Amino acid sequence: MTSDSGTSLREQMERSIAAFRTRVPDWDAFADARLPGYRRAQMRVIGSGASGKQDSHTIAPVHFTLSIMYVPVGEGNAPHTHEVEEVFFILQGHLTVSMEDGRGERVEATLGPWDCVSCPANVIHGYQNKGMEPVYMQVILGRATPDLMAYADPDLQQRRDEHLKQR
Repeated sequence: MTSDSGTSLREQMERSIAAFRTRVPDWDAFADARLPGYRRAQMRVIGSGASGKQDSHTIAPVHFTLSIMYVPVGEGNAPHTHEVEEVFFILQGHLTVSMEDGRGERVEATLGPWDCVSCPANVIHGYQNKGMEPVYMQVILGRATPDLMAYADPDLQQRRDEHLKQR
């Protein structure tokens, strides 16, 4: 049996699987990931996400991206925004997520396994692993090819695409 695209169901299935054991942690996925306190590894599953890096081993995105993030104790990411919704779904560990309004108000919540937060488009947000064990979480962005994140810190924003250049 073939689909409308002329490929077999078996071929479709094979293109639609990204086994976790084949994911390669990218410790240089974002400009801020090079800085102490923001170290984390992205394992892309569907599309490239907001890292902007192309990865031929991912499932082709249609409507959203999906990555697994590994966040060591004491690490996190810099406050940033996206033009689309970003969802964090905690698989293991505890993560403190923050949102800011740009006028100085900041709120935090600590999430544990199976907790989820949806960060609205254009709202400053970030996270920090203040727990005692590493965090694994799913990250979903609401567009197949989202723009690179926009950092709240002007210096980081200026260097936002450094991670795309060869070291």
